[in-house]
Amino acid sequence: MSTAKPAMKHYLQFKDLGRDDYAYLFERARWIKGEFKAYRRYWPLADRTLVMIFEKASTRTRLSFEAGMQQLGGMAIYLNTRDSQLGRGEPIEDSAQVISRMSDVVMIRTYEQGIVERFAANSRVPVINGLTNEYHPCQIMADIFTYIEHRGPIQGKTVAWIGDSNNVCHTWLQAAEVLGFEVRVATPPGYEVEPERAGLRGAGHFRQFADPMEAVRGVDIVTTDVWTSMGFEAENEARMRDFADYRVDGEMMRAAHPEAIFLHCLPAHRGEEVTAEVIDGPQSFVWDEAENRMHVQKALLEYLLLGRVNAASLNDQPRGKAIPDRGEPGERQD
Repeated sequence: MSTAKPAMKHYLQFKDLGRDDYAYLFERARWIKGEFKAYRRYWPLADRTLVMIFEKASTRTRLSFEAGMQQLGGMAIYLNTRDSQLGRGEPIEDSAQVISRMSDVVMIRTYEQGIVERFAANSRVPVINGLTNEYHPCQIMADIFTYIEHRGPIQGKTVAWIGDSNNVCHTWLQAAEVLGFEVRVATPPGYEVEPERAGLRGAGHFRQFADPMEAVRGVDIVTTDVWTSMGFEAENEARMRDFADYRVDGEMMRAAHPEAIFLHCLPAHRGEEVTAEVIDGPQSFVWDEAENRMHVQKALLEYLLLGRVNAASLNDQPRGKAIPDRGEPGERQD
């Protein structure tokens, strides 16, 4: 397998890559997922090491990166800031110098965006934002890939974001600018989108709504998140009151396009930001969405470390052999 390796890139915000990059990554994720489903081994990152640094707790981020790196033939090492010198006052710049000399790629899940930016500025290897207070780019890659799998291209479509204008919302807005679709944001008064904080270049791809029913009318995707994000627990009681009318329910989904899908980055609180009728209903694709974190991140890891894979067609790449000790090489069940 030959590759065209570009200069080192970091992935700290969705807008760090362009439309052509995402077209490649989504097609690459499709191919990699196909190999996973067919139990065919594909190890392009053998002998490569991913260091995962967590200041914020996680289930999906850790599992998707750790399992994904191992499925690509590499190794993933978990570091919690409480158990490392990062939690004992060592400068981020010094930690970056050391960690990047002992690994091939670093993923960081933390609070302030400035932390991942300072780390990346001093790293010898690619750095991936696994989540910050401001952005969650890997999640939106998975969300968009899920829509593409089930409904086709997202360009020209409309997304309704219902709830807090948080890091996931900010990243949806960046994605709309990069990939050419519209996001309608419905928030209570006082929680509106701040374009500068969201890192937007303009305002041409989103609209702000006070009424969530107006926001969802005819849209292709309805999505939300918990009302109280990690780090904002002190505001929980006030948020429960402020967001009471911004729960995604069956009435909202019926106002959307008949083929609309529901997405949620999880964990979800049934009865708060979404009803059980919606998240467990036929228009919900949250479980595919959760699994797809792993597949798009595998494509991203391969891309950051190896560049674009050169092949006559992504469909014609050499397949690995089925792993013998997994029994029959039948397709994985969705």
